[in-house]
Amino acid sequence: MTLTCDFCGRQAEEADTLAWTTSVENKRLKRYCVTCSREHLRAMEGKLDAEFW
Repeated sequence: MTLTCDFCGRQAEEADTLAWTTSVENKRLKRYCVTCSREHLRAMEGKLDAEFW
């Protein structure tokens, strides 16, 4: 199964996504790759929706 980063669109196999971040926004599960997770860590910890990053 191929997963896609909901921010940048990067695709990876499910086994390669162990370090990805997940969040629930507006009752929808979102996944973010390692690069996007690191770049937007403060916004994620502040619980800002991705549209405000």
